Amino acid sequence: MILNRTLLLAALLAAPLALPVSAEAKPKTDRTIAAVDTDSDGTIDLAEVKAAAGAVFDKLEKDADGTLDTKELQGRVSRKDMKQADPDNDGTLDKNEYLALAEARFKLADPDNDGTIDAKELRTPAGKALARLLK
Repeated sequence: MILNRTLLLAALLAAPLALPVSAEAKPKTDRTIAAVDTDSDGTIDLAEVKAAAGAVFDKLEKDADGTLDTKELQGRVSRKDMKQADPDNDGTLDKNEYLALAEARFKLADPDNDGTIDAKELRTPAGKALARLLK
């Protein structure tokens, strides 16, 4: 009986190791790249970022005033970043300001300046800040 319990416990502990790799959850960065990477090259470029950011802006902009306020931004932008991204100081971001913020974050997330962001770069703090604008 003790042997049966030991074998059962060993089998239960080993079961997760037997799962195929594809059954594992994809990291968030991989999902972000897959969602934004329209040319399927495994990276995202500025054009893809701007297209995704524009779509997110349109989705978030609920009151049809052409801007996003802090409530509509839903935590995607800190107060400090909001002040920097809002040159007219009206407390909102219009689409051009939102796209400019996405571009600035893209440049920060691309330290090698190759014009693309891969999964490794997207996992950096700058990459995560960019990803928040694209979700």
